[in-house]
Amino acid sequence: MKLAVVGGGSTYTPELVDGFARLRDTLPVTELVLIDPDQGRLELVGALARRILARQGHPGRVTWTADLDAGVDGADAVLLQLRVGGQAARQQDETWPLECGCVGQETTGAGGLAKALRTVPVVLDIAERVRRRSPDAWIVDFTNPVGIVTRALLAAGHRAVGLCNVAIGFQRKFAHLLGVAPEEVALEHVGLNHLTWERSVTVGGEDVLPRLIAEHGDAVAADLRMPRSVLERLGAVPSYYLRYFYGHDEVVRELRTKPSRAAEVAAMERQLLALYADPALAEKPALLAKRGGAFYSEAAVALTASLLRDTGDVQVVNTLNNGTLPFLPDDAVIEVPAAVDAGGAHPLPVRPLEPLYAGLVANVTAYEHLALEAALAGGRDRVFRALLAHPLVGQFDHADRLTDALLAHNREHLAWA
Repeated sequence: MKLAVVGGGSTYTPELVDGFARLRDTLPVTELVLIDPDQGRLELVGALARRILARQGHPGRVTWTADLDAGVDGADAVLLQLRVGGQAARQQDETWPLECGCVGQETTGAGGLAKALRTVPVVLDIAERVRRRSPDAWIVDFTNPVGIVTRALLAAGHRAVGLCNVAIGFQRKFAHLLGVAPEEVALEHVGLNHLTWERSVTVGGEDVLPRLIAEHGDAVAADLRMPRSVLERLGAVPSYYLRYFYGHDEVVRELRTKPSRAAEVAAMERQLLALYADPALAEKPALLAKRGGAFYSEAAVALTASLLRDTGDVQVVNTLNNGTLPFLPDDAVIEVPAAVDAGGAHPLPVRPLEPLYAGLVANVTAYEHLALEAALAGGRDRVFRALLAHPLVGQFDHADRLTDALLAHNREHLAWA
């Protein structure tokens, strides 16, 4: 079984490789190819990947290359974890929106749109090359904004499923608080990527969400950086990304007074790469847990195994709506539990979504439709319309100023600008 990782020079990669090593019975990888244009990072990460597999007695072969076509040739699955423009572009995404009093964040709002515009054309080019070299390969997208990128892939007819680690993070957190094994916890996770709620938490056939909030509400709320009263009044656990919506103005004030997350991550990446250069290191370092992407490897292994081994396992993924949420278009991409087999992801039935959630989901879905149009066709007016439609922007003057700022900061990445 050959897997290729595009963006293999990422500091995330040792987390992924550690998962391949530990979960070899679930996903028996025989060849792992890391693909990245940054040869220096690739050599550091690739060498560490070899040492991790060797330390754990995994027989798989690890290679790395800057040649995308050669790397994906004959792959059974291709994992996408790239960042167009690197942390420098992320730093911009997180700062210039603040000038208009809007959240600066890399996956939502104006910064999220900038990332989508940079990313979608690159991902579609990669996918076309995968289709030529390995027409039966599955593409697993971990590249943000996952919902928009996955929608672009599916609209172009690619064999793709989107993946986020939010759901598995909640599952592991809740299992720890409840004192049960993670596999005993089933989530009623529903919404869009980075716009989801846990409406029930089932253990042994019982919904324990009310007890979870009553007994552990402070701990859960602290992780979300929201008041406990939000959980109690909703009767649900929102994704921590909902903080950008539910506490927008507070978040803007906070972001204006502290270093950006991009600056923190860039510093952390320098430390990680220095650690990776140590030939004695043969495991993922503890610092990597602070980088983000917790449990990414477990989620990626489970999803890839289900696609390639036709298991029909239920997993939370990003895939086509196709009537699952009847108030959304069929071609919208939603994030819900789905049965995953060799034919792809098949969403399970979803209880009707309450208006409190459905309104926001419909609004952001409309924005994602317009964002994809802007990413595919370009043009200032399309960018403006997408920003005006986003609930974190939504004002004519803001959308105008943000459009100009977005274009000014991203011209080198936008062929049409």
